[in-house]
Amino acid sequence: MAVGEIEKMAERVRSACLEAALAAYEEAGIHGLCAAGRWEYALQAISTLDLQSLLAQPIPESLDRPATEERTSD
Repeated sequence: MAVGEIEKMAERVRSACLEAALAAYEEAGIHGLCAAGRWEYALQAISTLDLQSLLAQPIPESLDRPATEERTSD
């Protein structure tokens, strides 16, 4: 596996973990959990992330760019 592919895969996993943690933290707050409980809920969401299905998905175009390519907003 090429270094670029590994980096893309790692970025995908990192993004999925952050998304799962933030969603779980927010959901736990809605359910009335304290800050410590919300954090535990967020960690549980990361722990139970289905990595096999995540890695089986095609790489989104936003992650399929060279790291050196600058993103501009026109």
